[in-house]
Amino acid sequence: MHGEYKVPGGKLVVVDFAVENGLLRNVRVSGDFFLEPDEALALIDAALEGAPADTDTAGLTGRIDAALPESAVLFGLSTESVAVAVRRALAQATDWRDFDWQLIHEPPQPPALHMALDEVITAQVAAGHRPPTLRVWEWDSPAVIIGSFQSLRNEVDLDGAARHGVTVVRRISGGGAMFAEPQSTITYSLAVPESLVSGLSFADSYAYLDDWVLIALGDMGIKAWYQPLNDIATEVGKVAGAAQKRVVAPGGGPGAVLHHVTMSYDIDADKMLDVLRIGKEKLSDKGTRSAKKRVDPLRRQTGLPRATVIDRMISSFRGRYGLAEGAVTDEEMARARDLVRTKFENDEWTARVP
Repeated sequence: MHGEYKVPGGKLVVVDFAVENGLLRNVRVSGDFFLEPDEALALIDAALEGAPADTDTAGLTGRIDAALPESAVLFGLSTESVAVAVRRALAQATDWRDFDWQLIHEPPQPPALHMALDEVITAQVAAGHRPPTLRVWEWDSPAVIIGSFQSLRNEVDLDGAARHGVTVVRRISGGGAMFAEPQSTITYSLAVPESLVSGLSFADSYAYLDDWVLIALGDMGIKAWYQPLNDIATEVGKVAGAAQKRVVAPGGGPGAVLHHVTMSYDIDADKMLDVLRIGKEKLSDKGTRSAKKRVDPLRRQTGLPRATVIDRMISSFRGRYGLAEGAVTDEEMARARDLVRTKFENDEWTARVP
């Protein structure tokens, strides 16, 4: 068994071992992390030796914690990250570089069509009919996108939306409402095989799938980090929010994960607050009294045109994992347009939680 786990914001942890009679044997942990004292590495190996192969992440972490002296210093990794690498090995998880990634970046499209394309493309990845895909969105009109489980009337001022010509749509993933305008928002989706996040908790999968864009932002001079559960933040405020949806493959196979992110390149905060209902409870755990102060757009932080930010993000992804030019197929577009008609422009879906 061989497992790897790149710690978000940290180093690479690698584990190699065999499974004999249901137990871990010949465990060897390695990586580009830092660890003191030197003997601590052997203590980690010994702690995992003989562990039942069905031990969960918490159980493996506990074994390692118990074996290390209090004076041990771990830099670029944690005991939990070692346990995650073990679980990924046991789950036969894949790595980003195991795939031939495809890019979809097409002309502006309506909000409801974007919702439908997310569903269709992820289903195609789940079924094995298309490779893992990075899709960069272009909006043809302003929109509010509410989470799958949000109340429409609690989250959106429909009069304000109508006044500003803002389309309201509901996506298939959970999470909170997002305000998007064509030249003020950068949105992308990752449709990936479930194996890419095998062995990761739901929360860890967010950090893992966000890691590449944190590096891309860093290359543009922005020190950004993953902020649980689903935000990307900087020292001056939130710049993005993520959401996920698991899609089961036909016949009950492994399936796929949809991970989409909306980033604020620029923002009309007054218009946003005229359309969204952002209550005190929502802000109470954010350490701020104003939703305006929660978001700090990328335009101000980078000084770069929106198109340049997108190009640099794509280039960063391509440089790390490879990325071939692709497109939505005619069949996928036909399925998506049918979903727009039957679901995403249908009040029964949009107001399914009134």
